[in-house]
Amino acid sequence: MGKTALLPRMRGPVAYPGHDEPVDARASTPHDSHDAHAMGNVNNMAASATLHCLTGCAVGEIAGLIIGTGAGLSNAPTIAISIALAFLFGYSLSTLPLLKTGLAVRTALTVVLAADTLSILTMEIVDNTVVAAIPGAMNAGLVNVLFWVSMMISLLTAFIAAFPVNRFLLQRGKGHALTHEYHHGASAAAPGWRRRIPAIGAGALAAVIFAFMLGGLTVAAADEL
Repeated sequence: MGKTALLPRMRGPVAYPGHDEPVDARASTPHDSHDAHAMGNVNNMAASATLHCLTGCAVGEIAGLIIGTGAGLSNAPTIAISIALAFLFGYSLSTLPLLKTGLAVRTALTVVLAADTLSILTMEIVDNTVVAAIPGAMNAGLVNVLFWVSMMISLLTAFIAAFPVNRFLLQRGKGHALTHEYHHGASAAAPGWRRRIPAIGAGALAAVIFAFMLGGLTVAAADEL
């Protein structure tokens, strides 16, 4: 599936399957419903891509803060560990589905680096800025309500900041549009060891992360009470 067919630009002429001439999305025509549908698809894909990146970042951020806090590290190394793990988990969650389609490891990593780097970078900048800006958040212990509340606020803010970035990239056939092309071309049965790669949706992972943070918040609240 080509990029134009998958993600039509919403400004200027838009080419739809079955039409010889492009349609101006700004004009009032019978194809306005097609434009609205395409816009909705872009928004849905942008939300899905952002949630996918957020899941990997959340795993890395939580692991990094737990490691840093548990080891009694200062803010700088704790943030560095969190960022490194966020990129590691973020790239890994995007690479595994591509490997399942049959792509070589090097090719999959190349696609993921091009697709996810800007989104993850945006999230990390916003996420760590928010946590650092909340008084006492970086020094809060694991059994502390402030630790978990600040984490939830920072991740939500990161999602809001990264959504327009992913939407911008998708409209131009970049970002997660690159990985979607391989997903659509995937075979039903992955060859060899690739069959054992779990196919876990970002929504399921996000639910697990939310449940984990909610559990941490509950334990911290109970401890303080």
